[in-house]
Amino acid sequence: MQVKADFKQVRNTLVVRISGELDMLVTDQLRQEIDYRLDSNSINTLVLNLEKVSFIDSSGLGLIIGRYKKVSAQQGRIYIVGASPSVEKILLFSGINKLVPLYRSEKDVVSN
Repeated sequence: MQVKADFKQVRNTLVVRISGELDMLVTDQLRQEIDYRLDSNSINTLVLNLEKVSFIDSSGLGLIIGRYKKVSAQQGRIYIVGASPSVEKILLFSGINKLVPLYRSEKDVVSN
C-alpha cells in the first residue's frame, strides 16, 4: 500500500498527516519530504498525525526517532497524535513514547 502524507504549516508548527503503511518501502521518501520542510521553514514543532496509519515497522519507528533527534537538536518539540490502538501498541512497546509524547488529536497540541 502506498503511503500518503499531507503537510500543513500553522505558524512555526508543521503537521504531517500520514495515511497508509509506514514501512521500509516509503520511509526514505517521507523522511526527505519532512526534512525538506523542516529545513526550509522556521519550524520548531513537528506533529506527526498517525490517525490513518494502518501499520508501522522498524523503519517507521526509525523515521520518528530520526525526526525527534533533528527537531530536538534545534530545541524544538515533536508530538505523535491519533495513533490507532494497534499502532499505539507498537509505539509503546518500542518505548518511543518516552521520547515523543502521544496525544489523541491534533487539537491537543496545535492551536489554530
